[in-house]
Amino acid sequence: MKILNPATGAVLREMSPDSLKIVRAKYDRARAAQPRWAAQSIRKRIDAISRFKDQIVERQEMLARTLTQEVGKPIRQSRNELKGLLTRLDFFVAESARALRDETVLTDAGQKLEERISHEPLGVVANISAWNYPYFVGSNVFVPALAAGNAVLYKPSEYATLTGLHIADMLHAAGVPEDVFISVIGDGATGAALLHQPVDGVFFTGSHGTGAKIAASAGRRMIKVQLELGGKDPIYVCDDVDVKAAAAAVADGAFYNTGQSCCSVERIYVHEAIHDAFVDAFVSEVKGYKVGDPEDESSYIGAITRKAQLAVLKRQVADAKKKGANVLVGGGAVKRKGNWFAPTVLADVDHSMAVMREESFGPIIGIQAVADDDAAVDQMNDTEYGLTAGVYTNDEKRAKKILARVNAGTVYWNCCDRVSPRLPWSGVKHSGIGLTLSTYGIQTFTRPKAWHLKETG
Repeated sequence: MKILNPATGAVLREMSPDSLKIVRAKYDRARAAQPRWAAQSIRKRIDAISRFKDQIVERQEMLARTLTQEVGKPIRQSRNELKGLLTRLDFFVAESARALRDETVLTDAGQKLEERISHEPLGVVANISAWNYPYFVGSNVFVPALAAGNAVLYKPSEYATLTGLHIADMLHAAGVPEDVFISVIGDGATGAALLHQPVDGVFFTGSHGTGAKIAASAGRRMIKVQLELGGKDPIYVCDDVDVKAAAAAVADGAFYNTGQSCCSVERIYVHEAIHDAFVDAFVSEVKGYKVGDPEDESSYIGAITRKAQLAVLKRQVADAKKKGANVLVGGGAVKRKGNWFAPTVLADVDHSMAVMREESFGPIIGIQAVADDDAAVDQMNDTEYGLTAGVYTNDEKRAKKILARVNAGTVYWNCCDRVSPRLPWSGVKHSGIGLTLSTYGIQTFTRPKAWHLKETG
């Protein structure tokens, strides 16, 4: 198993993926260790998370460099992910004890009756994580899972293996037992081997196709499943905005992390009254993005992590051009070592084109004119996905009216490509089931137990 630098094609490290026998042994270790971890006080478990944060602070620059080298993320954006992780960990440290404490929902002195709810850990959970934001996506699962008393079998993406190993090392140094958090190393075959173990929950981030297979398998076993499966996230720009400011914000939402984000802006609808002006401002913004070495401080567009995605982007551009779209910027791969695709803006697009219907997950965007708010809502909802959606307008009432009609798990007014630990992260339709983050995302790693307590005499 070769770990490659997608910006250069260089081999960073070679490793042996875990065999089925090794995966089974890791599961057995986690199963044996989990009860002891759950028996620890919530305070001790949370203290380990606090020390994990300290480990990240101490190693931050090295971690950012590793992340950039193995996924091609520009170095400043790698640092941003780690900085954002610190505030996310602060949330879990501050809120986990409250979210997990027992709740008394009825006290009836006359009947000498008390009703309570306790939150018991699921047991051993499989965390099959993603490469695009390995610290964010992973910590949404393994941090609250550990806080709740679960053992975690953590499979980092094969494209972010080194980062996954660093995460395990830091958690162990922070006091999480080595048999409570265990890395499972390999590709999709290793992930399948992990799912064959009798785990108590599966938490997966990835494609809809793989997610559907996991759901079918887990459904037969009646275990907890959470699936984050991406999106085709729309933005609607109304006719009352500051065009230049809106164009800059939406362009960043589309191209940050080289467009490789679950909640990247993937399609844009612009009121016809400002369409041409918006497109001009948007193109000007994108032309200013520097495509270059991810380890260069000035680079904004990095490498495409997965080489196979280049073919997807090329097909979407070719399909759009064939059906009448115009390429205003970019339009193809960049000729250099590694996996590179030029930031691409397409105009005169419509929903007959794959670029407006299928997930792109790269630096490519289509901009479509719409006649009014109703037309915009119709187009925004014309998708199999439902992760995020946003509106840019100066009118709060107008924004709320539009967003109330949009079928998405997260909606934005005058912002995009944003995640908060205080709010649940969930999708509808092909974007997945279940949720992470918020206090709901802490409790999701538990089973509620109902207590009916009645005195006699």
